[in-house]
Amino acid sequence: MTLTTEDFNFELPEDLIAQTPLKNRSSSKMMVLTKESETIEDKQFESIVDELKEGDALVMNNTRVLPARLYGEKEDTQAHIEVLLLKNLEDDKWETLMKPAKKAKPGTVITFGDGRLKATVLESLEHGGRIVEFCYEGIFLETLESLGEMPLPPYIKERLDDSERYQTVYAKENGSAAAPTAGLHFTEDILEKIRNKGVKLVFLTLHVGLGTFRPVSVDNIDEHKMHEEFYQLSQESADHLNETKKKGGRIIAIGTTSIRTLETIGQEFNGEFRAASGWTSIFISPGYQFKAVDAFLTNFHLPKSTLIMLVSAFLGREFVLSAYNHAVEERYRFFSFGDAMFVKKNEVD
Repeated sequence: MTLTTEDFNFELPEDLIAQTPLKNRSSSKMMVLTKESETIEDKQFESIVDELKEGDALVMNNTRVLPARLYGEKEDTQAHIEVLLLKNLEDDKWETLMKPAKKAKPGTVITFGDGRLKATVLESLEHGGRIVEFCYEGIFLETLESLGEMPLPPYIKERLDDSERYQTVYAKENGSAAAPTAGLHFTEDILEKIRNKGVKLVFLTLHVGLGTFRPVSVDNIDEHKMHEEFYQLSQESADHLNETKKKGGRIIAIGTTSIRTLETIGQEFNGEFRAASGWTSIFISPGYQFKAVDAFLTNFHLPKSTLIMLVSAFLGREFVLSAYNHAVEERYRFFSFGDAMFVKKNEVD
């Protein structure tokens, strides 16, 4: 049976879209879904510690979000243009999204911050994409820190007072255009409790890119093409994961970005983990056979998105949609600053 994008739609009241983070990262709710029994439990996020057991490996994406939204002017007409950095291609060349893109034809020069930073448009891409080359003095990241803003998703209308609340507490590797939001729930205190329980914390990197901002635009989901995102897994992390599997522990991914990285490597090496880096465009949807991940934590996603399709690949579409309807009835908070969902295969894991 061919699934359509509409098969992953659900009614979401706008007031359930979380506009601001909770005062305490870990005070969110957490729905626990068990695949085998199709049970739904309503808990608090702090109980994530109880869901883990000695010998498990908790896999987290340590990417750090760049202040990637820039507001500039065309050098010749002073027309305002918004630029969102998506992917560093080489040296000072970047793939970006621009608004309004029609004003940014190849050859256009855009200035930011009284000319401290300039971008020349090199190439037009589809859907408002542009390849640009930056010109600046000093260190690019420092210039970006002083001129850029945190690129919050378009469904968040409120201003974020503390930009660190859109970073995980373990964010380290600069490069993302969006946060791996399932990780936003963790505090240092909870991570310490997890360590003390004998769970291994394992880190990888996937820089969240263009796919995060693009809706599925085809009816037949088999025709959807994901944009590439850069990932990296170290030898140390690969060794920890292989040891966990060898001893019967679970590989538990924090967020869909961790899932996509682990499954990219798992598919390439037939379930074994190896040090690897590169670009992945893996699209996980119903029918996909998981090679690497045994359980995962995620947030509640947009209707008709690739992320709800990924969760459905693990749990089954009907069970996921029933869980989402339950989340609406119980007034869970949705999306980046919303509540969490812990997904596992069975109770005896």
